[in-house]
Amino acid sequence: MNPLDLAAALGRGIIDRLAVLGHAALFFADLARHMFSSLRRPQLTVTQVHAIGNRSLVIIAASGAAVGLVLALQGYLTLSRYGQAESLGLLVALALARELGPVITALLYAGRAGTSLTAEIGLMKAGEQLVAMEMMAVDPRVRVLAPRFLAGILSMPLLGAVFSAVGILAAYVVGVWMIGIDEGQFWSQMQDGVDVFDDIGNGVIKTVVFGIATTFIALYVGYESKATPEGVALATTRTVVISSLSVLFLDFILTALMFSSP
Repeated sequence: MNPLDLAAALGRGIIDRLAVLGHAALFFADLARHMFSSLRRPQLTVTQVHAIGNRSLVIIAASGAAVGLVLALQGYLTLSRYGQAESLGLLVALALARELGPVITALLYAGRAGTSLTAEIGLMKAGEQLVAMEMMAVDPRVRVLAPRFLAGILSMPLLGAVFSAVGILAAYVVGVWMIGIDEGQFWSQMQDGVDVFDDIGNGVIKTVVFGIATTFIALYVGYESKATPEGVALATTRTVVISSLSVLFLDFILTALMFSSP
């Protein structure tokens, strides 16, 4: 391939990627506009919150407990070297509220709820249900996508709170009941060192941003998937990959903005 053909292929690829990004931006703006219209039918959103959030509680709670147990053990081993074992509660709370809670919840959400949304929308497209709605003058973005988008945004902060709460309780079991750290020190240092706005508030903001990103990616990839079994299978895989990378990239950006020194 000569240099001109290589430059042409490279330019064509860049233009195609920019076209995809532009189409996704317009799709997001349209979806955000229709999201408020779905509030006129709250039952649709409530049903999706149950499907997305309630059915993810088991894996979120189990993962939160596992992370809390491991974090307590590792944290105690590190803090005990410096005579600060009583700060275990503060360490666990800050790690979960600031970082581990939002990020791991978002990754689990992308793997469980995100793939479910993509497969559901992709199968509806393959079964021509979305086309049938359009033929009946029903916009599928209003009737199908918008309630799921709003439900994902509402569910993610709640799941993140459950993950962090269960993780702290698991760390309490290990630190106080098993290791023997003073219970008063465990809770008092946590209360003194964790700020509601700087730590918990920023963690909630992260979960909201992650909820918007992962839910949008799942819906967009499902809506634009090929109407074939292979296309739906490929779309679910793309959802996990793109959502996971987006969460990690957004986490870096948000952490740099929230916790960087002035």
